Amino acid sequence: MSFDWTQYLFLAQKLTKGSASSSNQEAMLRSAISRAYYAAFCSARNFLRDSRKKVIPSTAVAHGIVKEIFGSSTDKIELAIATDLDRLRIDRNKADYNDVVRGLDPMSEFALKLCQNIFLNIRTLQNRQQD
Repeated sequence: MSFDWTQYLFLAQKLTKGSASSSNQEAMLRSAISRAYYAAFCSARNFLRDSRKKVIPSTAVAHGIVKEIFGSSTDKIELAIATDLDRLRIDRNKADYNDVVRGLDPMSEFALKLCQNIFLNIRTLQNRQQD
């Protein structure tokens, strides 16, 4: 059975909620942002692979390819997925690589919202295919 990428969103939500009273608050918020990105990215990648039969490499270039496929569409929902993935990836890169990141609290909340938007938009695309 394949991994359910929504579990990363649930983990990100727990990390964000649990960070307020934690001594490792910054690590938890950074991890929440990262997990939210990967939940959204892997769900978007799998949608393209499984529903659209796109070949997505299993290397780092997949991040750009997934965004490009959605971003080259004329469909408003697909363009929103590309935009939200791009925003999430920028923040994920900050959280994962920068020594100093300001505004982690709002950044992590925004990451959760973007991830949820991507999930909702993917579900909408899946429902369209079934109709």
